[in-house]
Amino acid sequence: MAETNTANKKVKFIVTRQDSPESSSYTEEFEIPYRPNMNVISALMEVQRNPTNAKGDKTTPVCWESNCLEEVCGACSMVINGKPRQACTALVDKLEQPVRIAPMSTFPVVRDLVINRERMFNALKRVKAWIPIDGTYDLGPGPRMAESKRQWAYELSKCMTCGVCLESCPNVNDKTSFIGPAAISQVRLFNAHPTGEMNAEERLDTLMEDGGIEGCGNSQNCVRSCPKGIPLTTSIAAMNKDTTKHLFAKWLGL
Repeated sequence: MAETNTANKKVKFIVTRQDSPESSSYTEEFEIPYRPNMNVISALMEVQRNPTNAKGDKTTPVCWESNCLEEVCGACSMVINGKPRQACTALVDKLEQPVRIAPMSTFPVVRDLVINRERMFNALKRVKAWIPIDGTYDLGPGPRMAESKRQWAYELSKCMTCGVCLESCPNVNDKTSFIGPAAISQVRLFNAHPTGEMNAEERLDTLMEDGGIEGCGNSQNCVRSCPKGIPLTTSIAAMNKDTTKHLFAKWLGL
């Protein structure tokens, strides 16, 4: 009897769709055959195989992004039941029905659930979130990082640029130029690196510009929503300290 009930069970999804960047958004309902342990991605794949809405009308498959399906790549970020998160780890059994899916509103929509993350990547470019090692490949191994520092730096390196922290931050919107918590945390990561610290002052200067760290309103939404549990507010506090020290050092000509 239980198997029969499961076989006949349906799961309703209400998807916010948008045909192009210029068009208006609309919602479309789908009913998916239930399977135990299915996630949102598998439900979207079911729609892709049979693009028929709840009214029985043929429609276009829903567009979304995904890659690893292991909460590592960050590609499948979307708003699920009002919460920005990864669709690959959103299990239908644990979601309130009907399941409402929408694209993250902080970023421009390309189509349906596909968004343009250029704002986030441009922020990482601004703060030079990388280690400048060009031309050093033949110089032998670089300096080692102390184990005590490596342990917390590793936590910061888990960032998968999923954009969830920007979506949950009330200070990241189309009316501000705030670079967001991800880029600030990456400044802390690369300034702690024995080679990356050569550009530490340059990164701190960037954080002191318009749209930098002063844009943080300390809502702490970012750290609560981060799928990887990265201590973003700790990084923001540390960078507040470092930029203040850097400012006074510049005033004093040190």
